[in-house]
Amino acid sequence: MEPSADEPLWLACLCAGWCRTCDAYEPVLRAVAAEFEARFPGLTTRWIDIEDESDLVGEAEVETFPTLAVVDAAGLRFFGPLTPQPETLRRLLRATLDEWRPGAAPAEAEVLAFARRLREG
Repeated sequence: MEPSADEPLWLACLCAGWCRTCDAYEPVLRAVAAEFEARFPGLTTRWIDIEDESDLVGEAEVETFPTLAVVDAAGLRFFGPLTPQPETLRRLLRATLDEWRPGAAPAEAEVLAFARRLREG
């Protein structure tokens, strides 16, 4: 179930300012996201420092960096850590965006609350 062209879609990377892996991953995330923007014009990429934007993250558990969230207007599609290679992100986005079905991403209440806050602004 692929989103329509005008449907909002968020790709959020949750990291920390002190994380050197995150520093190296940011350009990878931006480049891979740019590859998907033609097919998903509503795609918004957010780089979220969990300490600077703790109100947005809320009680969502982030134990490993980078942690990715893919959220659409209906809710959460993916939330979890990801190894920082470009092809890993491409595979995740292909699977999440092309093969996602409603109800396929069960999550804890804290993570769902984060997804709601991300959609709201």
